Amino acid sequence: MTKTSSLSLLLLFAALAVFGCTPPPGPAPSPSNTSADHADHDHADHDHEHEDHEHEAATTAPAAEEMKPAVTAPAEPAAEKPDAGDAAASKKMEAPAAESKPAESAATPITEAAPAAKEEAEQTVAETKTQVATEAKPAGMVDPQDWTYVRGPEYNGYSRATGLPDDFDPAGGEGSNVKWIAKDFGSRSTPIVMNGKLYTLCAAEQGTKREGERVVCLDAQTGEFLWENRFNVYLSDVPVERVGWSAVVGDPTNGKVYALGVCGHFQCIDAETGETDWVHKLHEEYGLLSTYGGRTNFPIVFEDLVIVSAVVIGWGDMAKPCHRFMAFDKNTGEMIWFNGTRLLPDDTTYSAPVIATLNGQKAMVFGSGDGQFWAFQPRTGKPIWNYAMSMRGINASPIVDGDTVYVGHSEENLGDISSMMGNVAAINGALTGDITGKGLIWQQPEIMMGKSTLLKVNDYVYAFNDAGKVFGFDAKTGEPVGKRVAVGRAMRGNPLYADGKIYAFEANGYWAILEPQEDGSLDTINKGRFDDVEVNGSPICAQGLIYVPTSGGIYCLEDPKLEKGFTGLPPVAPETPVSENPEIDQLQVTPFEVLLKPGQSQQYEVAAFNKLGEKLDADLSGVTFELTGPGKIDAKGLYTTETSDAHTATTITAKLGETVSTARLRTIPDLPWSFNFDDIAFDSTTGVGQPPVTWVGARYRHVVRDVDGSKAMVKVSTIPKGTRSQSWMSSPELHDYTIQADVKAQKMEDGLLPDIGLIAQGYQFVLNGNDKTTQVRTWVTQQRMAKSKPFTLEADVWYRLKMQVANEGDIAIVRGKVWKKDEAEPAEWTIVGEDAYPNRDGSPGFFGNATNAEIYIDNVSVTPNDKS
Repeated sequence: MTKTSSLSLLLLFAALAVFGCTPPPGPAPSPSNTSADHADHDHADHDHEHEDHEHEAATTAPAAEEMKPAVTAPAEPAAEKPDAGDAAASKKMEAPAAESKPAESAATPITEAAPAAKEEAEQTVAETKTQVATEAKPAGMVDPQDWTYVRGPEYNGYSRATGLPDDFDPAGGEGSNVKWIAKDFGSRSTPIVMNGKLYTLCAAEQGTKREGERVVCLDAQTGEFLWENRFNVYLSDVPVERVGWSAVVGDPTNGKVYALGVCGHFQCIDAETGETDWVHKLHEEYGLLSTYGGRTNFPIVFEDLVIVSAVVIGWGDMAKPCHRFMAFDKNTGEMIWFNGTRLLPDDTTYSAPVIATLNGQKAMVFGSGDGQFWAFQPRTGKPIWNYAMSMRGINASPIVDGDTVYVGHSEENLGDISSMMGNVAAINGALTGDITGKGLIWQQPEIMMGKSTLLKVNDYVYAFNDAGKVFGFDAKTGEPVGKRVAVGRAMRGNPLYADGKIYAFEANGYWAILEPQEDGSLDTINKGRFDDVEVNGSPICAQGLIYVPTSGGIYCLEDPKLEKGFTGLPPVAPETPVSENPEIDQLQVTPFEVLLKPGQSQQYEVAAFNKLGEKLDADLSGVTFELTGPGKIDAKGLYTTETSDAHTATTITAKLGETVSTARLRTIPDLPWSFNFDDIAFDSTTGVGQPPVTWVGARYRHVVRDVDGSKAMVKVSTIPKGTRSQSWMSSPELHDYTIQADVKAQKMEDGLLPDIGLIAQGYQFVLNGNDKTTQVRTWVTQQRMAKSKPFTLEADVWYRLKMQVANEGDIAIVRGKVWKKDEAEPAEWTIVGEDAYPNRDGSPGFFGNATNAEIYIDNVSVTPNDKS
């Protein structure tokens, strides 16, 4: 769009006066505590998962890999593929362009019926007015009509737009109220709109050997394809039907968007160019769990932080599974805080967090994998309160009105209603601590609302249950109101409230436009169904347009005969003034977690916060530092590692009086490495030892024991939700190396065998015991580059596994070799795979499925290919 000139503005105002195009008066905005600063604002297992299989059958197609994020824009020359090892994770990087290919087709425009001359003029003026409102926004500022987070600018599924359609025909055509359809970008992800552009996640090159995931940018007015940022799905069990589960979040203040892929590929992207600024591989770096269920949470931006969560099985004191939140500096990718809920949650979940002000305290409120709703301080990660409500993980997002938090779920309840499934409730968010029971205002059990999110309109709360039925309740008392309304048969997306109407889309393609009445009942204005598509994402509204994501494409809805308006966002509920709590209650030492090499240094900074999580301008000259572990740190917080070749972990403690804060780091030397576990001490109580402290995902699921007269690492079969897992040995920027280990399968009376594997550069080399095969692969469920050969694994026999990955021009070659330990190494590789869209780097590690029998590992080595 071009800037509107002064003359055009004068003509516009004259036209507004002539045609009477002043926006219709709307309800006066009321104060809201969930609109944050209207600045930076996003739909997400354990090894054993509580799935929803209703419509998404897993396919076993070819498996895919991870590569450096690739950006494609129309009519631009392709850049060369990156050199191996380019741009380490969590460092600022320039994303390479994808190889040359035709630009994606533009969206299908829908031709409208020709209106009368006056209607044409009115439409033109209305459209021009909308453009002027958008163009007048200074660069870097927030447009209140944008939708930059999955839950909207107020975190509650609300839009303040007016002049929206009462009906539409998904088939398109004249008079359909369908402005455009982008058929090439079908997805389950909820899109966002920022600064005239639409962003979403979806599968890339589905059904090919290049299959992966991508962030796509379209022109929000026309649906025209602008660019894509393409990346691989790797070391994950997620089927392609569940790719794009999360949603992009945008930050108009710095012009970035943030995206979390299903395998844990988390990146900051320039919103204009699609180039990657920084990336974290959350599974390899921190132990994010990516499983068949695909449930992936939503990143959220708050002030200078971008916050994301998952079930994490990390290293050191974070080795046990926990639903953990990771807060990064949104500009640099540096980790600021890292905290979680109860250990050993039952599920991975995708409850999108919301930002609110509760009793004067800024809070991030969310449902957790541990079956509780929590409120954290978003600046510090300190818990404010928790409410235990379900025996399983919670997927539905909360909504907040004042100090009241409205929640729901579809699983088994706790306490005296444990025999009932599902619940809708209101709880008092002004309390602190464990508020289970005492914080309850009202509840309505047996409403199974586990996927969609509640919607509060005026004095009523509406629950869309999993079967696509709508139930209304008085917001203060919880008393039912009106009659149940059926939208369809399966509800996954969230409803949208805009222009006095509720827009609801259920999974099988049914939709309804509902109008809330003064008594809380709902009138159906119109309803219909898409042909042959699913709707797993949620509708949004931005700049007077409604966007609906479906498996068959993105639909943009507009009634061109109606005049668009916008009533404005409500004011934000204020925080308690810092002057009322000037005392230092918390310190924050950053970065919270880093990985260094011997001899490297890291500068640590310390900030102070009061008890409400508000940052203080305090005198921190008295802060002192202490270390637990090797290295040294000076009085100004400059830490330097030792120069040995040991793999070590260190905790940094900052102290000011009685107030302390900790951070942690790992020191890992360059290759080559070797581990035989002989130096690991056994605990006098348990009689076993622990794997190296620096290995991500290894402890808790593995122990070190005496095996055949020597110490070996054992993957145990007694962890119910941890018998099938992966672990990693270092940061993910390593490439072109060989990993080797001795392995053995436990002999069982029933004859069942485990699966034993190595990981290198985002690939696995696996001995599938019961399947009697050996395989190289990268994306377990979509075996796009996988190669298999027959192989019979014998129990109680030591084998030597050797895996090598090499970047060779535009491809990666994945080689695997297996032989009995007491025999000579064969000259030929057992199996060789080739990947034309390769993972360029990745941490070495281990894969194992010990459900049927234990796995023994010893004599591990990792060497550069030129020295192996």
